[in-house]
Amino acid sequence: MSGLRVGVLALQGDVREHVRVLSSLGASVVNVRRPQDLEGIRGLVLPGGESSVIDKLARAYGLRQPIREAIAAGLPVLGTCAGLILLADRVGGAIAGQESFGGLDITVQRNAFGSQVDSFETELAVPAFGKPPVHAAFIRAPLIERVGPGAHVLATLPDGRIVAVEQGALIGLAFHPEVTGETRFHQRFLGTARRFASKTDAPQGPRDRAAAAINTADATRGRT
Repeated sequence: MSGLRVGVLALQGDVREHVRVLSSLGASVVNVRRPQDLEGIRGLVLPGGESSVIDKLARAYGLRQPIREAIAAGLPVLGTCAGLILLADRVGGAIAGQESFGGLDITVQRNAFGSQVDSFETELAVPAFGKPPVHAAFIRAPLIERVGPGAHVLATLPDGRIVAVEQGALIGLAFHPEVTGETRFHQRFLGTARRFASKTDAPQGPRDRAAAAINTADATRGRT
């Protein structure tokens, strides 16, 4: 994964923990605080924190719409805890005016497990990873209450409650792998980001260059 340029939304939350994991896996990590920080990244992590605060700051710094557009364009994204909420198309328990970036066809419930004192750690079986199980930390965690046909479940609690999903290039987790030494979700994210980069950065053929030249000429004429 050496040199793969990925971003971590660095407005609030456990940014450093994600940066540390991604850097240990060989990625080149950008702290994303402004729209221009999105340029050239091939994946984005939405960290845990307070989803309503991250939403407000994303609006204040002009990041909400650019991130939405990047997700729609296929940018790989990993969201943990608050990041899961920000990726969800539907959010239960949202405060007035709170919005998400969207992209995951799921319904989540904020603070579904209770307050900070109700936080817990547990082992999760993740069939996509095999053994050993994932050691997961749930800190004021959300819960995935409904999964639409576009998404599929990666992990559940022993009682069947859904805590991890994937849809295309998006991964959403209700827990914090970045604080327990678990790296397999980040590896999966980086694998998706590398495939995205190989398509995005592929050299253009003659037909592509010709089409780009025509589009540029058309745009130039439209400005004159």
